[in-house]
Amino acid sequence: MQFKSNDGFTINLETSSAGGPQRRVRAFHTRHRNRHDRGLRGELLLPALPGSLTRAEKFTELLMDSAERLSELWGAALGSVEFAVEDIPVSLERLAGTGERVPMALFRGASAEAPAVITLYRRPIEQLADTPDELGEIIHEVVIEQVAGLLNLSPDAVDPAYRRFRRY
Repeated sequence: MQFKSNDGFTINLETSSAGGPQRRVRAFHTRHRNRHDRGLRGELLLPALPGSLTRAEKFTELLMDSAERLSELWGAALGSVEFAVEDIPVSLERLAGTGERVPMALFRGASAEAPAVITLYRRPIEQLADTPDELGEIIHEVVIEQVAGLLNLSPDAVDPAYRRFRRY
């Protein structure tokens, strides 16, 4: 079906058959508009730069740094301990309703079928820190406290640098 306007404009609504001209479909990156010949837009920050990490990824890296430091000090005693990160405690609503203090971490001792696990709660710890440096210090102190509870030692015995930074 074809429509012809008075201006000499023709519209063809027929689908092309096998013998008719075929329209070539372009890939997305070639269809994308490239204004002013500046190239296609890419990532704002390269993945290797620190600014490209999310808050959760930065928190996990700080936790890994702290765990590595303690594993250098304690070696085999922390060999089977696993570290985990959760956003908030499961019982947060109940704790907030009763006015109890929200925990920053929790440790579970090893059993026959599961290793010991230290779980840090990211959001309560992040709310205590004013700067990224303070966040790293708070994470390290929380990990020291949990490892001390797990090993039945005082936190000062676990790491001599304990309480170097204490604001909470």
